[in-house]
Amino acid sequence: MAEVIVSSDGYLRQRIEAGNHIFSADEARSAGGSDSGPDPYSLLLSSLGACTAMTIQIYAHRKAWPLEKVQVRLQHSRIHAEDCESCDNERGSLDQIRRHILLVGNLSEEQRTRLLEIAKRCPVHRTLTSAVSIVDSVD
Repeated sequence: MAEVIVSSDGYLRQRIEAGNHIFSADEARSAGGSDSGPDPYSLLLSSLGACTAMTIQIYAHRKAWPLEKVQVRLQHSRIHAEDCESCDNERGSLDQIRRHILLVGNLSEEQRTRLLEIAKRCPVHRTLTSAVSIVDSVD
């Protein structure tokens, strides 16, 4: 995988280099930024949405299923841990991502169900739902 380099480009604005691509991240004006790019959580949701759509498309293409388009809508929120029966969380809150997938095409119910199962196997979904180790260093 390519290295991603994030550098400060003013207060809160970040220049992101990902392979041959350069883009920005920032915070909204209401959060003290200049709103020159998506905020970090929007970028996270974008990664999950893109990976979901790509994974579904690859699978449907291999099966020669009549999938015409995929649209993934995502929202991030924090819910109270007591609202979550299956949560093992001491913080009192839990990050929750709601993902709605629209599949356009003449697909059977069985195909739609299978594509939803496949969506849960996208690499970014697996990363977000597994234990992640972040190894830090500083110069």
